[in-house]
Amino acid sequence: MNAMRKRNQLYRLFAVSFVLLFIANQCAGQAGVAKAKPGTSLDILSQPFTYPDGRPSARYRLAAKDHGIVFKHGSGPGGCDSLGARDIWVWQHKGTYYMHYDGAGARGWLACLATSSNATSWEARGPALDFGAAGRNDAASASYGVTFFNGRIWHMFYLGTPNTSPPPDLVPAFPYLTMKAEGANPYGPWKKRYDITPFSPRPGTYYSATASPGHVIPGRKEFLMFFSASTDSPILRTLGIARTTDLDKRWTIDPRPIVPPAEQVENTSLYYQEQTRTWFLFTNHVGLKNGLEYTDAIWVYWTKDLEKWNPDHKALVLDGSNCTWSKEIIGLPSVVRVGDRLALFYDGYAGKGIPEGAASHMRRDIGLAWIDLPLITDGK
Repeated sequence: MNAMRKRNQLYRLFAVSFVLLFIANQCAGQAGVAKAKPGTSLDILSQPFTYPDGRPSARYRLAAKDHGIVFKHGSGPGGCDSLGARDIWVWQHKGTYYMHYDGAGARGWLACLATSSNATSWEARGPALDFGAAGRNDAASASYGVTFFNGRIWHMFYLGTPNTSPPPDLVPAFPYLTMKAEGANPYGPWKKRYDITPFSPRPGTYYSATASPGHVIPGRKEFLMFFSASTDSPILRTLGIARTTDLDKRWTIDPRPIVPPAEQVENTSLYYQEQTRTWFLFTNHVGLKNGLEYTDAIWVYWTKDLEKWNPDHKALVLDGSNCTWSKEIIGLPSVVRVGDRLALFYDGYAGKGIPEGAASHMRRDIGLAWIDLPLITDGK
């Protein structure tokens, strides 16, 4: 009996020792393998891109993961986008995703509508706006329609111009003007408000040639619009803030842009990350190659204060190195949150190289890239 008791005690001791050793090995293994941190972090670019004229470049990358083309030009009804689809504005309302895009057709460029239930498969629905009558500021183009819903009606701020390049491309030309329309729902129909001029280019300012629409953010006391601004000769592009307390009245433009005109950026789409109380502003950068200026990348700026932006706090998000199908041209961005990711829509050119002259603006398609959330800047 004593021998049997001792043998059982040895078995129990061996079993306990084995369990303790297994637990120790598991803990050691877990300690030696760091868990992947969710989200997307900044990387330092070892060799920031340089431009022939010395315009600034980004020192960081906040890399998006490209999904590819989600909307091809030529699919719109009546040939509304037979020559190209670009310059998108995407938003979500009651389970449906809406996209305004510039459809380039035989008569010129118009803001067109497409819809989706999942942000990846889109149905083209045709022009959201029409050309203005002769003599109107939108007689040659009524395009790039940015929307804002105030809980009662839908407001659209769109780009109008009386000028274009020669046929067949009919690319909108300066001045780029901000005009207004209203609708009862995001499908339209949209009623143009020619009686309201939100703001206009002003000689001698950073917005002397372009004062075109951008993302509208409601503040505590007023609305802020992050609009596109440029001069004419030379063309220097930047972003400014316009303010109003009433969306049906004139806006006041800040005397200085949010970043220097040397940054050469245009158009805005903002995302607010609540957990870090940080604003992220996505914009397209205009590069320079062989004497031709073209949209070469999407950048993002970030700040804790919506009205104060540091030009050093920017990162490269998408360019030819991480886009799967457009290796030179990366156009205007629009972002919308989809679950735990940020959907980044943009336009590009699926052909080789960069077409010459006005043709560089044509035959664009619309792509999608994903950015895992949260966006991590680590105090930079």
